[in-house]
Amino acid sequence: MDLTTTYMGLELKHPVVASASPLSQTLEGIRRLEDDGASAVVMFSLFEEQIRAENEAFDRLIGTGTDSFAESLDYFPAVDEEHRGTEHYLNLLRRAVEAVDIPVIASLNGVTNEGWIDYAQQMEQAGAHGVELNIYYVVTDLEQTGRAVEQRYLDILKTVKAAVSIPIALKLSPFFSSMGHMAKRLDEAGADALVLFNRFFQPDFDLEQLEVAPTIQFSTPDEIRLPLLWIAVLYGRIDASLGATRGVDTADEVIKYLLAGADCVMTASALMEHGPQYLTTLVDGLTDWMEARAYESVTQMKGVMSRKNVADPTLFERTNYLKVLKWVGTSPPIS
Repeated sequence: MDLTTTYMGLELKHPVVASASPLSQTLEGIRRLEDDGASAVVMFSLFEEQIRAENEAFDRLIGTGTDSFAESLDYFPAVDEEHRGTEHYLNLLRRAVEAVDIPVIASLNGVTNEGWIDYAQQMEQAGAHGVELNIYYVVTDLEQTGRAVEQRYLDILKTVKAAVSIPIALKLSPFFSSMGHMAKRLDEAGADALVLFNRFFQPDFDLEQLEVAPTIQFSTPDEIRLPLLWIAVLYGRIDASLGATRGVDTADEVIKYLLAGADCVMTASALMEHGPQYLTTLVDGLTDWMEARAYESVTQMKGVMSRKNVADPTLFERTNYLKVLKWVGTSPPIS
């Protein structure tokens, strides 16, 4: 049985990829992900504003008192450059690429054009097989138009594509008014892959302290439906690879994403919850399902349930909505 797939030009031994998470924050963690079966690893994200803040704080610390005492730098402990933001990330990336045989994809969450270019170039120089641009952009300016937001994504993509030669993926938000058209524009602008969808973490309110509180929860299988819809709609209609993420808890979600048309399926929550060894469970579940239905390859099953290939493509549109409402309306009351 042939489980191989191609994602953003990279040949993978199977479609299950370890997405960005704390599991990739150490070389030992990345090695374990490979040993437990990941076909590729997306490293944890490098955040530009975090690096800038760390560098500014470090510079202020080093500069304190240096104008008064020639020996003042002796007061500060030696700083291990390996553990300073960018250098730590790039050093880990470099070592990981040398240590494992699977593709290592860097993840970048930038703010400025200079940051997107500079860090992407450094990631390429460190040996990354590709870069995933994780564009976290919550628009709170009521004067900013949807067109301006879309243009920002396109500008970031074009800027980075012009600066590096390795494949570039965009991890997208689902909040575009015309998701299909935006995907088409990004494809035409040169995106090697689109990852659907970014799982933003919205804040909660702490009622005791009356503070805005950051929150995080593992994803659940219910979250598969929105990316499943758009992967099925986009399959065969754009050239960019389609990466699926969100809601992967069992092999069932892996199978559904592939049937929709995904080139790879990424998971983080399931690996955080069950451990990296759960990768084997996901791949084995996919293999068992394919064998039971006489599929000889992932390529053969990919896109079978996409909008392009199903008998009634309107089920991806308003028809499904109407049928669900009709079903709910005719179902017997709950006693």
